[in-house]
Amino acid sequence: MTLFRDRREAGRELARRLSAYAGRGDAAVLALPRGGVPVAFEVAKALGLPLDVFLVRKIGVPGHEELAMGAIASGGARVLDSEVVRAYRVSEEELRRVTAVERRELARREIAYRGDRPPLELKDQTVILVDDGLATGSSMRAALAALEPLSPARVVVAVPVAPRSTVSALRDAADEIVCLSMPEPFLAVGMFYEDFRQTSDEEVRDFLALPIPSRRAS
Repeated sequence: MTLFRDRREAGRELARRLSAYAGRGDAAVLALPRGGVPVAFEVAKALGLPLDVFLVRKIGVPGHEELAMGAIASGGARVLDSEVVRAYRVSEEELRRVTAVERRELARREIAYRGDRPPLELKDQTVILVDDGLATGSSMRAALAALEPLSPARVVVAVPVAPRSTVSALRDAADEIVCLSMPEPFLAVGMFYEDFRQTSDEEVRDFLALPIPSRRAS
């Protein structure tokens, strides 16, 4: 089942569902790189809101790296899936090692994407947190945990596609969830896009550099 031609089309469709936030002076759009950035750019452009990135890195099971046992996010937050950790008998030492590797990559991307530009001020703001889709939701949950100490007034999770079970599991962590489609069966986010090519670091920087009407100074 194909739902979207590419991430930018998905972002334009998502923006229509978020029209109530258009032009608000107390709202901002945060993208989860890398795939969430083209989606979030279209949302920010359509709503006339400032755009920034909020970095999250999956923590993969050693030897089964495609399987997430948790995630880390900007600000130091870490979320673990205790069931996966137990099922694969991941030791504390292995967990520390994999986490350290991902923290180094997260720090590299912070510099690569933002350079010396400070992050947006999020205190008392409505934050629209955007990705290109959810599977287990571990990356999004890590992002939500990392946002909490920044004291936003409201956090809206906005994604084009996700399994219903993941959306339900995240409802306790976000003020609102906007998801365009919850198809079943759900095997992977990419199966719902015609074009799901990996977004590059250069593309992320280019999107962040593009002008957005009514963008506020950070």
